[in-house]
Amino acid sequence: MSPFWLLMLVAWPALMAAPIALVGRWPNLRETLSVLTGVALLVGVARFIAPVAAGARPEFSVFSILPGLDLAFALEPFGLIFALIAAGLWPLTTLYAAGYMRGNDEPDQTRFFVCFALAISAAIGMALSANLLTLFVFYEMMTLVTYPLVTHHGDIEARNGGRVYIGILMTTSIGLFLPAIVITWLIAGNVDFTPGGVFAGSGLGGLAAMGLYGLFIYGVGKAAVMPMHRWLPAAMVAPTPVSALLHAVAVVKAGVFSVLKITVYIFGIDFLHVTGASQPFIWLAAFTLLAASVVAIYCDNLKKRLAYSTIGQLSYIVLGAALASRLGATAGGLHIVTHAFGKITLFFCAGAIYTAVHRKYVSQLNGLGRAMPLTFAAFTIAALSLIGLPPMAGAWSKWYLMSGALDVQTQMVLVVLALSSLLNIVYLLDIPARAFFLPGDDNTPRGFAEAPAACVIPLMITASACVVLFFYARPIIAFIDTAFGSGS
Repeated sequence: MSPFWLLMLVAWPALMAAPIALVGRWPNLRETLSVLTGVALLVGVARFIAPVAAGARPEFSVFSILPGLDLAFALEPFGLIFALIAAGLWPLTTLYAAGYMRGNDEPDQTRFFVCFALAISAAIGMALSANLLTLFVFYEMMTLVTYPLVTHHGDIEARNGGRVYIGILMTTSIGLFLPAIVITWLIAGNVDFTPGGVFAGSGLGGLAAMGLYGLFIYGVGKAAVMPMHRWLPAAMVAPTPVSALLHAVAVVKAGVFSVLKITVYIFGIDFLHVTGASQPFIWLAAFTLLAASVVAIYCDNLKKRLAYSTIGQLSYIVLGAALASRLGATAGGLHIVTHAFGKITLFFCAGAIYTAVHRKYVSQLNGLGRAMPLTFAAFTIAALSLIGLPPMAGAWSKWYLMSGALDVQTQMVLVVLALSSLLNIVYLLDIPARAFFLPGDDNTPRGFAEAPAACVIPLMITASACVVLFFYARPIIAFIDTAFGSGS
């Protein structure tokens, strides 16, 4: 397949945004076109699975800015996994959004679907980036095109949330991420994603490497490492399909994907291990995942609780990268997949609950499971996956993360992971326990009260994936393993 197709995959959702806008007055046609665009994108991305698994690394350069600074695309295992997640979940999220937006009489629905397509285009651009410059361009594009989604309702709360969202993400990217890219270019002479990293023989010492790695960790604000996390709860003012997009398909996944890719292909696992540059960030990630979990316990707003859950879950991926081991990076890549399906299911469920009975607080969910058994069954499955209990997909990423910690003799990480899992049980399983086992109030529906089928079908599919991926995780793990070549 011609490398030119890499550019076409990036451009396809953006190009289709115009036709989606033009048919906006016909909602059925608009949403059908959105779904078909997503399916076509998925087919296009999937065609690269076999070549990349066999060792092919297709590349395409658009133009050169300076020596070592190109706008270019390339495909490797981590990028392909991210692209498959974005492309695969887009049609499902579009179907869900159609049911949600109509069920709640949301305004500006056409603008929503247009911005959604542009966000996916940015995600694919990041996934296929051949270097830090290209990654940065599409990183910024994603921030800008998701801002109208976050501020969709246009009220004071939405505008305030949007200011926090764009303020933190733009400040960190321009103030930290961009300088880190410039420093990398000055030291290494290029910013290409290179197996083994670009700093070999550069003379970059331990403290300097640690400082530069820190610039990247905090510069990639979308990874939501504390204290650069406040944008994520603030963005919960957006409609629930946007929250699903932010947490599972595009924005936060773009953040941790960037951290993982920078770790493996800019610094290199061996370089980080030898210099110890990533060691402090193991404990930074550990603190974030524990602190976020504690905050989540006390959040009564369901979406905000899930937002803090995401902050903690993202730190698993950052922690895996910071372990500077092959097993840790594998755990990070695998958790990108398992978290995507688990978290999108939880947000789908939250939106279905709001659409059906207009309840958005955990304390209002008592007894609701008997009226919405499908929704809360899906919620339970996804929660168990994020906790890491078999036979759910999340068990594998937790296993590899623990193995990575043992591989680098960091046993205290096992204690952190165990404690985190206990906290996850408290704030996640509390929700279906309330719904199924506590009596409802006088306003709780007594009969079947599920949301429209367009909302329920996607969440049942993604919940099922949380189980299926447990039994078919090995091919994904083997595919991730090809990112490291023959070395360790």
